[in-house]
Amino acid sequence: MSNTIISTDFNFPGQKSVYHGKVREVYTLENNILLMIATDRLSAFDVVMPKGIPYKGQILNQIATKMMRDTQDLVPNWLIATPDPNVAIGEACEPFKVEMVIRGYMSGHAAREYKAGKRILCGVTMPDEMKENDKFPQPIITPATKAEMGDHDEDISREDILKRGIVSEADYLQLEDYTRKLFQRGSEIAAKRGLILVDTKYEFGKTKDGKIVLIDEIHTPDSSRYFYAEGYEERQKNNEPQKQLSKEFVRQWLIQNGFQGLEGQKVPFMSDEYIETVSERYIELYENITGEKFIKADVSNIHERIEKNVLEYLK
Repeated sequence: MSNTIISTDFNFPGQKSVYHGKVREVYTLENNILLMIATDRLSAFDVVMPKGIPYKGQILNQIATKMMRDTQDLVPNWLIATPDPNVAIGEACEPFKVEMVIRGYMSGHAAREYKAGKRILCGVTMPDEMKENDKFPQPIITPATKAEMGDHDEDISREDILKRGIVSEADYLQLEDYTRKLFQRGSEIAAKRGLILVDTKYEFGKTKDGKIVLIDEIHTPDSSRYFYAEGYEERQKNNEPQKQLSKEFVRQWLIQNGFQGLEGQKVPFMSDEYIETVSERYIELYENITGEKFIKADVSNIHERIEKNVLEYLK
């Protein structure tokens, strides 16, 4: 798949350092500027898959930047500009070492824990007698500590975050408030598109002036799970799986092929045909989530295109 961007090795003017995340490359420049490149890497069960997914980076970047603009009246964010379909430029921040996960429905990780007999997730009690994909009485916040590359994020309770001094109480209350506001707005945006925002995660950082801002991605299919609203009640009543818009379809394919990121397991072979179907699903996700037609960027030489657009912007 030569028309994908898997890794980058740029040297931009004023570049101080570069960090390679699971799917993003983060370049720190002078003057407190951060440049984030969304690659076409696909991560599932905290493992990066061997092949890239065409247009995935563009899709994630464009959904995230659109959603940042649609929520900036509620919560300040780090974004300044998007000079290229795969690039976001913003203010460098000190990231909080927790991800704020919020769940409106009992799905995914919460459902797996529930099935295992657990009724407390991150210090939050889940009601008895729930079925997978049922709506919680109120959305619950289930934070996770941010793992280094290759490690698994870990569930953590609010009490432990405060006890271990990972985040101060005043900051944590602000993070919770922002998380609930963003989830409410995200749910409203999703409802207009005939979707249900099931769960999502937000990451926050502090600017050099001490202001808490939203960073990274928001309401993308990598950080969020969506259901189609039409037929939701019917499917729940009949104990049928919900129609999803998220990368859960990749996780399910991996599980069916004997992979859950556990020790000793090998990532199954992904044929070019399968990769193509994943790319098509991501395009479908984009169009459903944004309500806009996806316009494919020129991928004949992605590295060259990114470099040209970024240098032009930095001038």
